[in-house]
Amino acid sequence: MSTTGANADPLAALGELPGVAESVESVRKAVDRVYGHRIMRRRSNAVTSEAALRGARGSAALSGADWALEEVRRRGDFGGDDEARTVGAALRLTAEAGQLLSVWRQSPLRVLARLHLVAAAEGADRVGRPRQGGEPVDEPFVEVPLPDAAEAHGRLDGLAGLIIAGGSAPALVTAAVVHGELLALRPFASHNGLVARAAARIVLIGSGLDPKSVCPVEVGHADLGRAAYLAALEGYVSGTPEGMAAWIGHCGRAVELGARESMAVCEALQRGAA
Repeated sequence: MSTTGANADPLAALGELPGVAESVESVRKAVDRVYGHRIMRRRSNAVTSEAALRGARGSAALSGADWALEEVRRRGDFGGDDEARTVGAALRLTAEAGQLLSVWRQSPLRVLARLHLVAAAEGADRVGRPRQGGEPVDEPFVEVPLPDAAEAHGRLDGLAGLIIAGGSAPALVTAAVVHGELLALRPFASHNGLVARAAARIVLIGSGLDPKSVCPVEVGHADLGRAAYLAALEGYVSGTPEGMAAWIGHCGRAVELGARESMAVCEALQRGAA
């Protein structure tokens, strides 16, 4: 994604791409339906907690640890094999994201470093800092061309500048760009997918679109499938208007599916079944 040029608000320009306004409106309506459910007046904390668990499960599934929800719910030890560590990292990130909202708009790079530290929790020499030249990247499944470290650093700085500057872009657009750019850059040596999805969640919460974090977008991405997720990412990486619009639309559908998941949770709570 180019972050230079005459346009002072490039993210807002993305909101004008064909189909994006419709995605933004559809997402807003889906989220509003959740917030309008009567259970949200009395038990919104329960919905938030359940959304966090389901979102972590979805994010872990996209990174290769596709566990059943009840397995995630009952497990207490996530320090075993690679899949268990991935699920544990996703759970830690979901819990941490809500603590970083006040920092995000002032220092997004600091937040990203913290997210990586929380996710990796090991290998101190490469944790919590962008990768250096020559360092390998362990990011299963994401196979788009990997920018070198210098390009990744420059684009990461550009992304941070856009976040700090703010703008008029819809929350869906900003979250999609943050998510796509971090996946494209893979600025850390590992756990980039988990970090990218956590950062997108922070944008959706902090923007006011989903302030109680009850619409787990990661669930939607997992439901749409890893193949569709990676195909949409290729559109983002292409940088074409069509590719960018397709990625934003894909992210919008994921938010809608996350909202649908929480509507089901609300209905279950109302029936006393969850």
